[in-house]
Amino acid sequence: MQKEIIFITMIALVGISTTFAYSQEVSLATFQETAQIMIEEKESQEVTASITLQSTSVQEIKIPAKLEQRIRENENISAVVITNQDNCILGVADKSCILINVKRNLSDTNFPAIQNSTLKISEQFIDEINDAFDTKAELHSTFVHPNDETNTTLQTSGVISGRGTISAVYTMPMEDTASMYEKMTAILIPKTIRDEGGFYDIARNLSTDKDAKMTFSIIPSENKSLLQLRLSTNYSEVESNTDKISPLEFLKTDELKRSGYFSEGFYPLNSIIQVVILSLEDTNISDVSGNIISTQIVDDEKIPTDLTKHGWVFDPEEGQVIQGKYIFGERTSVSSEELEFSLGGDSIQVEKQKSNESIVVVIIITIAAITAALFYLKGYKK
Repeated sequence: MQKEIIFITMIALVGISTTFAYSQEVSLATFQETAQIMIEEKESQEVTASITLQSTSVQEIKIPAKLEQRIRENENISAVVITNQDNCILGVADKSCILINVKRNLSDTNFPAIQNSTLKISEQFIDEINDAFDTKAELHSTFVHPNDETNTTLQTSGVISGRGTISAVYTMPMEDTASMYEKMTAILIPKTIRDEGGFYDIARNLSTDKDAKMTFSIIPSENKSLLQLRLSTNYSEVESNTDKISPLEFLKTDELKRSGYFSEGFYPLNSIIQVVILSLEDTNISDVSGNIISTQIVDDEKIPTDLTKHGWVFDPEEGQVIQGKYIFGERTSVSSEELEFSLGGDSIQVEKQKSNESIVVVIIITIAAITAALFYLKGYKK
């Protein structure tokens, strides 16, 4: 519920800007680019690297406005997902999928009734979805979700699945990720955004990795839908190296540039790098090569005190779950060396300041934007 409230707050604040405590106007756009690295410490490391492009505007992630409206106004649909993830649903193999997720009708007391109610809704949309995304998916099955495992598998934001959710599963021939991502971005991402590079270029290059997969989600809310395109790849049995963690290594680049789409204003929160470390034992962040931003505590969250500064916010910075977010500030790029850090050495010392009422609006925007950048990560939720 808290995530939903903060997400709604973000939507309400889109377009609001303030000059409190800053020399230039701080703005928050609807389009967001996020790079995410999750490192699971086991006998050997398992790493998931991903790029997510998301928006609540059908002008920035283009789907037919009437289709988005129909999905959003149908109170029974919780999400529409297009993916080539392996085994998108139990019983599906070597197929790409379209999932139309529907809330269970509590009056349905047996599977045939559940199936009929679900398909009655999904069949109103599948032809239009196929037309919009140039697909030819056909009905495979109806799946009753006992838990939120599909959130974990697809690593998506928002409530994709969970107890009480039914998926109408439509399948189509498996497509390699590079060609599927190229086709989907040509449909979804306007040329004006594609030509501005940034995280999109990294995702496009990463799509050629043999383990790369993509997922596009439409997650409706009351007034707008969250439109989210995610490209991810997994690295198994990576040699554990706590002496130096270099996040950009897993994105296969030495430099990460922001999209030029944000060049006409000051949008420090619309490009974020997030690193999550899941460790078997307590550990801590140490030996950070780049900057660590001074923060203040607001509602138990570490919030940057100056959004013009670039650097890391680690919260928490020690324990078995560690999370870091890198904010670009006024900069347009960051090198791999600047993002490197270690685990287990001397704990970092971070300057903390008392809350300043003069920047309360900026704090609210910061909480909303950074929290909206968090995603479900193999069962991890902050």
